[in-house]
This record gives sequence, structure tokens and C-alpha cells, in this order.
Amino acid sequence: MSITIPKSSFQFLLKLKKNNHRDWMQEHKKEYLEGEKHFKNFYSEIEAGLNKVDEIAKLKVFRINRDIRFSKDKTPYNVHRSASFSRAGAHRRGGYYLRLEPGASAMAGGFFDPNPADLLRIRKEFEMDTSEIRAILRQKDFQKAFDGFNRRGEVKTAPKGFNKEDPNIDLIRLKSFVVMHPFTDEEVFSEDFKDNLLDHYKLLHPFFNYMSDVLTTDLNGVSLIK
Repeated sequence: MSITIPKSSFQFLLKLKKNNHRDWMQEHKKEYLEGEKHFKNFYSEIEAGLNKVDEIAKLKVFRINRDIRFSKDKTPYNVHRSASFSRAGAHRRGGYYLRLEPGASAMAGGFFDPNPADLLRIRKEFEMDTSEIRAILRQKDFQKAFDGFNRRGEVKTAPKGFNKEDPNIDLIRLKSFVVMHPFTDEEVFSEDFKDNLLDHYKLLHPFFNYMSDVLTTDLNGVSLIK
């Protein structure tokens, strides 16, 4: 029987949102640890499911403690739980992400803040030809699930060295190449949430395959992997 997310885990996060301080957390540590057990068991099931169709190198569970050193918001705890699943091997690029939060759960996948060399390589590819990536973005099931790239943080006009009049500037301006899909609380608590989530992750594979090919070859299509 598949592991599911119990409502009690979200109830704890809702209470934490109203009582976001260390004294309260210490008083409710047992409840917190119980919720963490459910979340981590679920992440492990997702990792196992992903490994049936892909190869995962690492499951990372993000800490509930916030880094408040440079933040105006000094509340010490995140009111969501999240995890990422990194793909294995130099020839596999991209990663899966899951955020579980009352009223704001979502899965995502792609290439978040790629390093400067990778970002330039992607932009150069888009400068030459976007027919393949646009075909992926327009694919019926993909478009229905994701509705295009998240455009947060994009360059306002054009990156240095690129023409703002380029017909593909809408893609060249991006700094990350990530798609996401939200889930309602009802969907998260349902018995088929794991399968639903894995189905959405599978939709990413043509996108991952294309971007992995771009990032492991030069502009002439010659492999960079030795």
C-alpha cells in the first residue's frame, strides 16, 4: 500500500505558521518529528518510483530551519517541507523538486539558476534554433500540466551579447528553465497522489533529454563527455 501524506502533517505546519518561534517548536518537537517521519517516508517512495524510469543520484530534504542572516523576515522556520531529487551521471541533467505546504503544494522540474557556462550554452542554442524546445513546450500533455517556463528573474531586455530583437528573445532572456504544477490539499491527501506526482515527473523526460543533449555537446553537436 502506498504511503500517503496525513492531514496531521499539514495541521502541524498550519500551527507552526501561527507560532513561528523556537519556544513553541521545542514544546511541539514530538509532533514535528512525527510529521517529518511521514514526509521523509513519502520522499523515499517518490525516489523509488523515479528510479524505475530514471536514475536518481541524491535525495535532498531541505531543512525546516530558515537562514535568516540576510532576511528581513526573522521567523526561524519554514512553513513548508520540500525535497529535491538529483539525476545521476554527467549525461543526465536536470532535477525534480517537490514542495508540500497547506494551500501551496507544487512539483517542479528543470534547471534552476544554471552556472554561467551552462546558461550561455543554453542561450546560444536558443539563438540558433528553438524549434525543438518549443515543440516540447507545446506538446499537449506538457502544456496542460505546466503552462510554460516560470519567468521569474528574467532579463528585462537582452543578456549581454544577444540581440533584443532576436525572434527567440523570450527564451533567451530567461535565467532559469523551470516548469511547475500546483496541487490542492485534497490532491496531496489522496491515495493516488504518489502516482499523480510521478506521472507529472514523467512528463519532464523529453524536456530533460533535450536539455541534457544541449548541455553535454558544443555548438557543433560534438559531445563534451569524455
